[in-house]
Amino acid sequence: MRSRGTYYLVYPLVIFLLLVLLFPFFVMISTSLKPVKEVYANPPHWIPQTIHLTNFSDIWGKYPLGSYFKNSFIVAVGTTIINMLLCIPAAYAIARLRFVGKNFMMYLFLIVQMFSPLIVVISLFKVISRLGLLDNLLALILTNGVFTLAFAIWLLSGYFRGIPKEIEEAALIDGCSRFQTITRILLPIAMPGVVTTVIYTFISAWNEFMFALTFITSMEKRPLTLGLYNFIGRWAVQWQYLMAAAFLALIPVVILFMLIERELVQGLAGGAVKG
Repeated sequence: MRSRGTYYLVYPLVIFLLLVLLFPFFVMISTSLKPVKEVYANPPHWIPQTIHLTNFSDIWGKYPLGSYFKNSFIVAVGTTIINMLLCIPAAYAIARLRFVGKNFMMYLFLIVQMFSPLIVVISLFKVISRLGLLDNLLALILTNGVFTLAFAIWLLSGYFRGIPKEIEEAALIDGCSRFQTITRILLPIAMPGVVTTVIYTFISAWNEFMFALTFITSMEKRPLTLGLYNFIGRWAVQWQYLMAAAFLALIPVVILFMLIERELVQGLAGGAVKG
């Protein structure tokens, strides 16, 4: 009786929450398929009366959407590579080595993660300007890497900490160096955590907007998030184009989640429990 009562109570609540969360995506897809007249119809048409697929072809023909996708991909991949090169050895050191101030450093990572980028964006602008990296994708790669590194280290160190030390000690006894132990033994075991960290970093860089708005000025170097601004005019918003572009921007992330769904769930659970 208790389980049946829980069933009748929890499942309607879960369905209601899913409907609330998915409603913006429904509006996005519906608007992307509408002609201009239906977008501004009153009362609104939740389901398009006429499917207007030319919205997707128009945004590719009238705007350099392909260039925006390329720039976002470069920034996301570059940020992920830099992040992982720094994150893996740092997470291993925190999980395995003993040194003074380790616990303080872990809390410092959390404190850094709590700061909003808005607080330091002006200081970062001065630093990027002095380095001569304004209007350069490298500026976005470096800043995104810095702001995703703290949480990535925290997540991956929790996963390394959950791997038994005996496995590493056996590899060292067999003659493996510390580097070989990490690359050949620990990383394959911790692959769900590594995949989780990669996805977190990639999506954070893919969706980033504020740094791109601050550091990028030329049209050809805009990432996708900043390129969506083209559909917001001074007097009107081209909602049908904006929603169509947003839908296309969502597809790579959805495909990525579908490909690594199992590893992502295992990594999040492992990092949360073992950390």
